[in-house]
Amino acid sequence: METVSDFILKRLSEWGVKRIFAYPGDGINGLIGAFGRTKDGPEFVQVRHEEMAAFMACGHAKFTGQVGLCMATSGPGAIHLLNGLYDAKMDHQPVVAIVGQQARSALGGDYQQEVDLLNLFKDVAGDFVHVASSPVQVRHLLDRAMRIAMERRAVTCIIVPNDVQDLPAVETPPHEHGTVHSGIGYTVHSNVPDEQGLHAAADVLNSGERVAILVGAGALHATHEIEQTADRLGAGVAKALLGKAAIPDSLPYVTGSIGLLGTRPSWELMNGCDRLLLIGTSFPYSELLPAEGQARAVQIDRDGRNLNMRYPVEVGLVGDSKASLLALLPLLRKKQDRTWRDNIEKSISQWWKTMEARAMVQAEPVNPQRVFWELSSRLPDRSILACDSGSAANWYARDLKFRDGMLGSVSGGLASMGCALPYALAGKLAFPDRPVFALVGDGAMQMNGINELITVANRWKQWKSHAFVIMVLNNGDLNQVTWEQRAMGGDPRFDTSQLLPTFPYAEYAKLLGLDGIKITDSAHVGAAWDAVINADRPTLLEMVTDPNVPPLPPHIELKQAKAYLQAISKERASGGAVLRSTIKQWWAS
Repeated sequence: METVSDFILKRLSEWGVKRIFAYPGDGINGLIGAFGRTKDGPEFVQVRHEEMAAFMACGHAKFTGQVGLCMATSGPGAIHLLNGLYDAKMDHQPVVAIVGQQARSALGGDYQQEVDLLNLFKDVAGDFVHVASSPVQVRHLLDRAMRIAMERRAVTCIIVPNDVQDLPAVETPPHEHGTVHSGIGYTVHSNVPDEQGLHAAADVLNSGERVAILVGAGALHATHEIEQTADRLGAGVAKALLGKAAIPDSLPYVTGSIGLLGTRPSWELMNGCDRLLLIGTSFPYSELLPAEGQARAVQIDRDGRNLNMRYPVEVGLVGDSKASLLALLPLLRKKQDRTWRDNIEKSISQWWKTMEARAMVQAEPVNPQRVFWELSSRLPDRSILACDSGSAANWYARDLKFRDGMLGSVSGGLASMGCALPYALAGKLAFPDRPVFALVGDGAMQMNGINELITVANRWKQWKSHAFVIMVLNNGDLNQVTWEQRAMGGDPRFDTSQLLPTFPYAEYAKLLGLDGIKITDSAHVGAAWDAVINADRPTLLEMVTDPNVPPLPPHIELKQAKAYLQAISKERASGGAVLRSTIKQWWAS
C-alpha cells in the first residue's frame, strides 16, 4: 500500500527535488519511514538542528535557483525552522517547509508538542500555508506550495498531521464537486515589459550624462547584459551585497559593494550620478542612494511590489532582468562623452590600491583584511563562497574580487548569524565538484558552526572534490556589534556581552577527522590559503585576528566620528589600541 508519505516523496521527485534538509522526530515518523522505502525519491540530508535545515534550503535556492526543501517534526522542530525560513523570506528565495503535527484527533486537546502551526507560520509563509487534513488534498497542496514558492519567490509551508502521513495515498482525486485537480506542467512567462515602457526607460537613461547602475540578486543571471548596458551608457556599476556575483570585480568600472560595508567609489557613484538604473535589487538603505530629486531613475524587477520602494523611480519595468535588458539595449544610445566613466575608473583603481595598503598594515596578531585580500587572488575558478553576518561580511564585501562564474551569498535582509556553514554545505551538495568556502566569524562558529562541522565530517568522503574550506576569524570578540556600539551609540565595548570564550577551532576540526590549521602570523596567511585550497580533505583555517582593526565606512558623518572617539576614550583596556589601529588605517588610505 502506498501511503500519503510515499506519495509526498514521489510527487516531490516529479517536481525535480533532489534532496530535503531535515531532522527526524515522531511528528514526521511516517515521512521518515517513506524515505527508508523510496529508491528514486529525494535524498534525506540529516542536519544537526532544524534551523540549519532551513538555512540549507535557503542556500540551495540561492546557489541553484531551484526550490529548497526542509522538513521538521511538530512542536519544537517546527519552531526551530523559523529563523532560516525568515532568512529565505527576506531574501526572496523559494523554500518549501513540510512540518509534522499531532494526530487530528488530539488537536485542540493541549496535547504534547501541539503548537498552533498555522498561526506560527502565517507570517513567514504567508503566501501559502495549509494543513493536509485528508489524503485527497495532498497532491494539490504540494503542487501549490511548489508553484507559489517558485512564482512568488517565497516561503510556503505544508503541515501534515502524523496520522494523515500513514493513510492510503490518493494520487488522483475523484472527478467530482469539491475536489481540486492540480498539475506540474511547464509554465511559460512573459518576461519582457511592453514597448511603451521600454521606450520611456530608454528616454530617461539616454538623457543623462552621469549614469549609475545598482545590481542585486535579481540580476545574477544577467552578467553579460549588465556589461553591455554599462558600456552603452558609460555607467559605473555598484553591487548590493546579494548581487556581488552579478558582475566581475575585475571590470574597471565596477565600483563594488554599496552601503556601510561598501566602497568609497560606490558612495561617490551614488552621490554624483544624475541617472540611476536599479536592476533586481531591493537594497534597503535609502540614505546611501542618491538624494531624492538628484537622479531620474529606472527600475527593473520581476515583482512589481518592489518598484518605487527604496527610491522614487520614474519608470518601473516589471520583467526578468536579463530579458528586459536585452529588449532595452537596442534603444540605448552609446555615450560619446566618457568623462564620467573615466573618473569612475580612476577612483576604482585608486580604491584597490587603498584596499591593499590597508590589508598590509601590521596588526596584533593578524590583520583580518589581509586574510581576505590574500584569498582573493587565490580563489579557484567557479568557487562558491558563503559569508556569515558580522565583521567577516565587511571584508567579504570589500576585499574579495569575484570573477565570472563564481557564486556567493550572505544573509541579506535578515542579516542572521550562523548562515555561512549551512549555506556552504548546501552549495557543496548541489555542486560536489566545485570549491566551496565558508567564511565565518568566531561568534557565528560558536553559535552553530561547531555543530555543523559534524555534518561536514560525516559527508565529505562522498564528494567528487574535497575542496571545502571553513575559515574562522578568531578575534575573541562579537566584533561587528562592538563597532556598532562605538560608532552609533558612543558606548565603549561592554566586555561581558562582547568577549567570547576561547575555543580550539582547528584542533576540534582535527578531532572530527578533518584538517585544521591555526595562523597567528601575517607572514603565513598566503601560504595557509594555498595549503587549505589544495588539501585532500575539508580543512578549517583558524585565523587569529586583531579585533581592533576598524571597518572604516566609505563616508563618516561628524556625529559618528564624535560618538566613536567618545566610546574609545572610555575603554581603558583597549581604547588606545583601537585608536592606534584606526590611525594606521587612515594613514594607509
